[in-house]
Amino acid sequence: QVHLVESGGGSVQAGGSLRLSCAASGRTFIIYRMGWFRQAPGKEREFVAAISRSGDSTYYADSVKGRFTISGDNAKNTVYLQMNSLKPDDTAVYYCAAALPRDTTYYVSEKYDYWGQGTQVTVSS
Repeated sequence: QVHLVESGGGSVQAGGSLRLSCAASGRTFIIYRMGWFRQAPGKEREFVAAISRSGDSTYYADSVKGRFTISGDNAKNTVYLQMNSLKPDDTAVYYCAAALPRDTTYYVSEKYDYWGQGTQVTVSS
């Protein structure tokens, strides 16, 4: 099993920045890819960003490309999401997820096997 804990959410004004962290514990050696998803009230959960275990490959949703950066520290078993130039539309609960090496579809939430509890990000105009 893998346990994920997010932190770093909060409230910020439009144009501001936040950095989310996701600490993994347990059988972290089985993780193939880490991802961030978000869910706004009344909307479906959507893909934000993903990173391969090696860190060589990163993926972003078009809506955050150029503003958000995903990175990882394998020594700390932690993945980060640096969010800059935040917009009110970025308001959502952000979830960290871990995928086992069984599928390469990085943008589909059903392809992830473990999830954190989520952290709220609120961007005011």
